[in-house]
Amino acid sequence: MAEITLKAQKRETYKELTLNQLREKGIIPGIYYGHGVDNISIATTEINLRPVIYTSESRIINLKFDDNSSYNCILKDVQFHPVSDKPLHFDLIAIKEGEKITIEVSVHITGNAPGIKEGGVLQHNLHKLEIECLPSNIPSHIDVDVSELNINDSIKVSDLKVENITILNDENASVVAVVPPTIEKEPTPEDSSDEPAEPEVISKTKKDEESEEE
Repeated sequence: MAEITLKAQKRETYKELTLNQLREKGIIPGIYYGHGVDNISIATTEINLRPVIYTSESRIINLKFDDNSSYNCILKDVQFHPVSDKPLHFDLIAIKEGEKITIEVSVHITGNAPGIKEGGVLQHNLHKLEIECLPSNIPSHIDVDVSELNINDSIKVSDLKVENITILNDENASVVAVVPPTIEKEPTPEDSSDEPAEPEVISKTKKDEESEEE
């Protein structure tokens, strides 16, 4: 699995600033935590954080501080602003060799499904899978080959076999499927609105007839 270095500072470096003031300066607050380790409030620049959060690949993060101390971890969560979509806070969870962790990894579709040539539509239902494994076995992503899928065929979680990991999603959940094309229903003669409207018949009353005679 690929590794990436994230340079950060301990939050005490910015103790005179509030969280909003940090964000205004382009510095994003975060936290490092895990089983059997002390929580560390941290902060890093948005530029440093971008390669960590804007990727579909799972990576081990080498969290490095100014005092040259470093910790291995993975990205657990990122909170984004609901309007600007800028990162507001991030969580890093510590990893230890020999201790299993739970993490989400992306699903990559490979191959060409014969059902698409027949007019079917490929539906990618699960873009990420939740897995449990040792840190050394974390895959950067999981490949799902659709080369054998015809129309009405699908690949479920139970069909996936990946060494050294346990997939925690519902085994009956569909990861990807080829579904029949949507056919628009032709309008029936009864539904047609092109038929000419019946002419309106206006009956004259006796008073109308007397008015015309006058």
